[in-house]
Amino acid sequence: MTDLASKKIVFVVNPRAGNCATEKEWPRIQVEARNRLGSFTTHLTTKPGDATRITRMCLGEGADLVVCVGGDGTLNEVVNGFMDEKGPIKTDAVLGFVPNGTGCDFVKTAPIPIMIEQSLDTIQEGYIKSIDLGRLQYHDREGRLHIRYFHNIASFGLGGEVVDRVNRNSKVFGPFISFIWSTLVSIFLYGKKKVRLKVDDMYDREVIVWNIAVANGQYHGGGMWVAPDAVIDDGLLQITVIGDLSLAEVFWNLPKLYNGKIKEVKNVFMLSGRMVEAHSEQYVQLDVDGEQPGLLPIVIDVMPAALRMITKKHGITNL
Repeated sequence: MTDLASKKIVFVVNPRAGNCATEKEWPRIQVEARNRLGSFTTHLTTKPGDATRITRMCLGEGADLVVCVGGDGTLNEVVNGFMDEKGPIKTDAVLGFVPNGTGCDFVKTAPIPIMIEQSLDTIQEGYIKSIDLGRLQYHDREGRLHIRYFHNIASFGLGGEVVDRVNRNSKVFGPFISFIWSTLVSIFLYGKKKVRLKVDDMYDREVIVWNIAVANGQYHGGGMWVAPDAVIDDGLLQITVIGDLSLAEVFWNLPKLYNGKIKEVKNVFMLSGRMVEAHSEQYVQLDVDGEQPGLLPIVIDVMPAALRMITKKHGITNL
């Protein structure tokens, strides 16, 4: 995308992202964005689901570039606005991202700069990567079936408990503290679950787990490096199973969730595939890109090259 002046650009902004930090930052972001990109239309979200509805509406009205301003949860909503049950609703549309939220884990994989000015520079440069998405079929708490897409990671087990706790509490101390505190509390209150897991036609068994992550990106939960081998454009999902560890083993190995050594932990194993199915007779919550939409059972399949997204051409360090 070299000629931004000829493109219809829309910004979808979540003022509440980052414990309302985006509301304070938006006037500055807006000025910086106009200096780089020219004129655009702005839509501010007011409640959950707004970003999906607004994105879908704007694409229907001919938007060429939709820029999301917020965290991974807002980005997930915007991604879902690009898609319907079958796939992309406007195949030539492009997504940009200005990360400014509690959780911005996806940018470590994408790669997209975490700093506002640099992320806007990246959008101005306009390098487009076609990335994969995960397509998730799940049930809400009322038992209704839904289809939802994710750009980063969907997990179930402890991850669902953690994100539920994060979203119910204050995020004033930032993403790392919010997630690590919620993780520590949830570990004490949560018990391992028995889950039937199937990956393609190569793996089908019942496992005792703390958590299972189905990953397109590598990081989630405020910096947990749960899927070191995940690639966002290889047509595969990486599955990390944190299995039957004792409580002491969980705490002892917790640092390895952050330093890339998770594969060294006993009773942690990894798979890759294109379709994942899971169910349990127990109550097992989901974490989908930092949101908690429902429960097992689930079916996940990968949608290769489903979304055109602006990223850096080469890797960066956001750590």
